[in-house]
Amino acid sequence: MEFLEKCFKLKENKTTVRTEVYAGLTTFMTMAYILIVNPSLLSAAGMDSGAVLTATAIGSAIGTFCMAAFSNYPFALAPGMGLNAYFAFTVVLQMGYSWQMALAAVFVEGIIFIILSLINVREAIFNAIPKNMKSAVSVGIGLFIAFIGMQNAGIIVNEDATLVTLGNVKSVTVLLALVGLVITMVLVARKVKGALFFGIIITYIIGIICQLTGIYAVNPDAGMYSLLPSGIISTPPSISSTFMKMDFSKVLTGDFIIIMFSFLFVDLFDTLGTLIGVSTKAGYLDKDGKLPRIKGALLADAIGTTAGAVLGTSTVTTFVESASGVTEGGRTGLTSAIVGVLFLVALIFSPVIMAIPSFATAPALIVVGLFMIEQVVNIDFKDYTEGFPAFMTIIMMVVAYSISTGLIFGTISYVLLKLFTGKSKDLNPVIVVIALLFVIKLALG
Repeated sequence: MEFLEKCFKLKENKTTVRTEVYAGLTTFMTMAYILIVNPSLLSAAGMDSGAVLTATAIGSAIGTFCMAAFSNYPFALAPGMGLNAYFAFTVVLQMGYSWQMALAAVFVEGIIFIILSLINVREAIFNAIPKNMKSAVSVGIGLFIAFIGMQNAGIIVNEDATLVTLGNVKSVTVLLALVGLVITMVLVARKVKGALFFGIIITYIIGIICQLTGIYAVNPDAGMYSLLPSGIISTPPSISSTFMKMDFSKVLTGDFIIIMFSFLFVDLFDTLGTLIGVSTKAGYLDKDGKLPRIKGALLADAIGTTAGAVLGTSTVTTFVESASGVTEGGRTGLTSAIVGVLFLVALIFSPVIMAIPSFATAPALIVVGLFMIEQVVNIDFKDYTEGFPAFMTIIMMVVAYSISTGLIFGTISYVLLKLFTGKSKDLNPVIVVIALLFVIKLALG
């Protein structure tokens, strides 16, 4: 205990080992799906799914351990959703490049990120984002997380005419998710320590009971897999087919540079958005809206990306699901360290980890959305030059399904409104440059 106190300053951060462990377990439970989804997506690009699974777990652990060591923040990292799809379906399948070349682009992006982090460029961008927009990012991410949770549970589904619609509430998985949501909220309302974690476990156990009694019918074609682990321990798949397989032969070509900057751009603003949102919820930002020890957090993210490319996975970035651990009370790097350990443990106990379904973790994500939306009261909506950019940040994150897109529209509208309403004195040069880069990004597609 004394060692942990010395490393993570638990008393100073008003937390305990027990709280941090619960927070770490909850964060891992809500993001463990990446161990299934990432190999599935990257295998479409011709990569060995077993090797990608191992690369995903180890790359996530390395990035998360770095976050604990360099910043002492409870943020976890893993290959980012969206970036992995861009890697597989756009760069490889659509543009026709090899996955080895795509890994090289991710590696170069990671090296550039390390340099930008060391010379404080990423920190300057973080600090340039206005306070109202920082609160808006937290709200937007909260709604975004809740939306993801509802999709994962099947509460909200795709629909051609309206894009999204209510799912089949008679479906057993949707009903289990809704029951889990009620259970989780009751635990939260009663201020039970580890409410989100216990909500996940209780919902999972109810699901197992439903399977054993025939209420939940296993049907892989319908996405309803057995909730009972196929075993306890498994041997981690070999990483040899993806380790150090980067192809730098096209590094000086225009297409390579465009692909690399696409990874760079999305990763940069997804990470900044996540750090802003989760840090706001945790109360880490100082009176000027700055995040202490941000350099360490950004450096951990950059190292995670670089290590992931070497191992054989797409861009590793700070995960928005880290908010679930913060909501559980996680305040230090011990939460991150627990998540990192669990990623490594998952390689051995993957049958157990992989058996936990999305309907069990979805309630935690939805409740996290509730907690993060609380920041909406800190946004000044009376001043439309502040309120509208905040609104655009929030709404675009959800409807465009992208944290970085929310920042793009929020920042551009902020700069334009300040310029055309005679409030240019509120602008700093960094935010103006960022807005110009966003405009160029939108113009180029």
